[in-house]
Amino acid sequence: MNNDPAPSIITLCGSTRFKPQFEQANAALTLQGKIVLSLGFFEQSEGITVTREQELMFEQLHYCKIDMSHGILVVNVNGYIGESTRKEIEYARLAGKTIEYLEPCE
Repeated sequence: MNNDPAPSIITLCGSTRFKPQFEQANAALTLQGKIVLSLGFFEQSEGITVTREQELMFEQLHYCKIDMSHGILVVNVNGYIGESTRKEIEYARLAGKTIEYLEPCE
């Protein structure tokens, strides 16, 4: 058995329009030895239509990912943080998770 401490788990949060930036952040964090939880797919980037019920399910799944993680990384390209991402940030904050941003926040 390995006696090294368990790696940090980070959940990526942000708009589904930023698929390339999610992939870059995932790779960078993985190279740092972190476990990365991300989005299942990128409906805005990939032009996928989802139902309201699916949106609600994805939201709950993402909150579960935040619960499983030590912190979140907000993929805030050009400072953009949408309503869903703001809710995820607040959820993480209330749960005592670390919150970092891909780009500086004002």
